[in-house]
Amino acid sequence: GQGIRTKISDDRIWLAYVAMHYATTSGDAAVLDELLPFLAGQSIPDNASDAFFQPSLSDQNVSVYEHCARGLDSSLTRGTHGLPLIETGDWNDGMNAVGEKGRGESSWLGWFLISTIDRFAPCARQRGENERAGRWLDYADDLRTALERAWDGQWYRRGYYDDGTPLGSKDNDECRIDTIAQSWSVMAGAPHRAHSTEAMHSVDRLLVDHRNGIARLFTPPFDHSTQNPGYIKGYPPGVRENGGQYTHGATWSIFAWAKLGDGDRAAALFDLLNPIHHSDSTEAVDRYKVEPYVVSADVYSVEPHVGRGGWTWYTGSAAWLYRAGLEAILGFHLLGDRLRIDPCIPKAWPGFRITFQYRVGSRTTRYEIGVENPAGVCRGVASVQMDGQMISSGEPASLVDDGEEHDLRVVLG
Repeated sequence: GQGIRTKISDDRIWLAYVAMHYATTSGDAAVLDELLPFLAGQSIPDNASDAFFQPSLSDQNVSVYEHCARGLDSSLTRGTHGLPLIETGDWNDGMNAVGEKGRGESSWLGWFLISTIDRFAPCARQRGENERAGRWLDYADDLRTALERAWDGQWYRRGYYDDGTPLGSKDNDECRIDTIAQSWSVMAGAPHRAHSTEAMHSVDRLLVDHRNGIARLFTPPFDHSTQNPGYIKGYPPGVRENGGQYTHGATWSIFAWAKLGDGDRAAALFDLLNPIHHSDSTEAVDRYKVEPYVVSADVYSVEPHVGRGGWTWYTGSAAWLYRAGLEAILGFHLLGDRLRIDPCIPKAWPGFRITFQYRVGSRTTRYEIGVENPAGVCRGVASVQMDGQMISSGEPASLVDDGEEHDLRVVLG
């Protein structure tokens, strides 16, 4: 039961993001009403970035919704550039020194906050918490403006150090471009679509090493620069988060390409990240050196270890890669007792099939899903039929738990 209490900024936001994904996918919104206690324990000392201890349970119980909402309430921070404070790290906890004095900012965190607020604010409205939802939405509107000011010419800056120096900028000697700020600008629906599109083309041009099959987290790696981003600089250049492929972050680019409607790039990146392709020859096996049947957290990007796999059996990367293939590319979106199929595939794909076993009670209902692409497009559903009956375009198909077999036919065009 022991654990670490930190000032890492994104931890408070993930609960709301994941809770809404679970409620939407499962159809079980009642989970938000479940009552749970808080953890109770010592505060982080003033001269420390974290505290390790065994917490107790508080006497106060609130709903899962309220836990999520308080996490968002405490995340509406602003630095001098209008972006949220990174504190002792965001998703990349190796950047723990960027904001160690309390003034560093993160653009990735801004896009993530916008994405979470857009999903969670309607839930607050449904509960009559209009003032709270309005506060979140007003913050998100201001944040969109601030994020556009973080545009660096061909991509979005990663953020700013405590002293205001840009991070992830063309003016930096190291870490000029970071992938997650670009992919989440698309995933969050950046208002300047031309910027987010150009940012993803910069990712493809500067971060994806197509010859060696590596999608770098950022480039160049940290090594000798005067700025100190944190313990990430302790890794050798090109290893793990320090400019290597960090698969967890790379998968988000698949979602971004699919949202932009580019199924060719989305599928190509999925293939590049697929570990089996790192072992499709004797030379590749000798280079990769780790299991080809599980996802590796990282792949090294600098000689003499280019293409070498790192920490394997990494469930965070595996889960996101599975979602990227099933949801972003194949377009399979389960919505409780409904199903929406909205693929984004390579133009050359003639189609694909999915067998889905839908189970609510004791019976299993089998859905045979066939997607056809006669026009050779990446995206665009022309027609949907369930058991020969047309379904209105854009409407999810209703699922029944009758123990029978059903045929869902989707034609792109």
